[in-house]
Order: sequence, then structure tokens, then C-alpha cells
Amino acid sequence: MTDHLLIAPAGVADAGELLTVQRAAYLVEAQRYADPFLPPLTETLDEVRAALAGPAVVLVARLGHRLVGSVRATVDGDTAHVGRLSVAPDQQGRGVGARLLTAIEAACADRVARFTLFTGAESADNLRLYERHGYVPTGHRPSPAGPGLVDLVKTVSPARSGA
Repeated sequence: MTDHLLIAPAGVADAGELLTVQRAAYLVEAQRYADPFLPPLTETLDEVRAALAGPAVVLVARLGHRLVGSVRATVDGDTAHVGRLSVAPDQQGRGVGARLLTAIEAACADRVARFTLFTGAESADNLRLYERHGYVPTGHRPSPAGPGLVDLVKTVSPARSGA
């Protein structure tokens, strides 16, 4: 179903669509944790524009002209911090999230030795996705949204030094 899915770098012009998909995707998480104030839901359009204009790597997935998903990563030293993986609710379970995760890793792979991310402790589908892609839980931390967050890491080959 994702045969015609195109994943590409996001531009500032994608901000509105990206925010719409992000909010729709995270609404399920907000309901699960009874917390309508999750950061992906409270992020403003200006904050999304700033992320798109800044140093973060931001990718979007499109089916035709429709934006159906996005993901971000910020590189800090030899670590890429992956976040805001979002897939339109009607496209979830079709491999879009997996393709975005693979694409963000490929976009950062030559600069990092590890990837980190986190998800809600009760987000079983998210945890399965990340574990299938080689992420290992490294800890649990409290969150105002109930059961807490699970931190995960994926170690890859050492970052290339340009030599």
C-alpha cells in the first residue's frame, strides 16, 4: 500500500500540513494517556516552521500530493535524537512509520553512532515498531501523562570521521 509513497526532506511550506498530520496522529496518544497537552499537540505553527528552518533533519511522506507522515531528528555529537514520528490515522499500520524511521536513520547515518528516541510506556504499537528496527529500551522515566516514558537506543557503526 506504500508503493507510491515518496519520502523527501520537508520544507517550510510543509509546516501547516505537517502540523495537521502531527496533531491527528498524536490525538490517539493523548486519549491513551488522558493528556491533551502532549508537546506534539501544543506545538505551534511558528515552532514547526522554526524546526523546518533550523538544523533538524525533517522528512515528510507523501502519497500523491497528500502529506501522510513526518519525522524529525536532531544531531548532537555522535547521536541523532529522533522524534515527532507522525502518520495520518488512516495510513497507520501500512508501513509508513517504518519507512519514515528507516529514512531518517539513512539521512543521519554517516554522522552518528547511535539513535535515541522515546515513547509512552503504554504505546505498545510504537514499542514494537522501534524494537523491530533494532531499538533497545534503556530506561523508564516518569511523565505527567501517567505511566511514563520509555527511552530507547539503537547503536550503529561508529560515525564516519571523513577520513
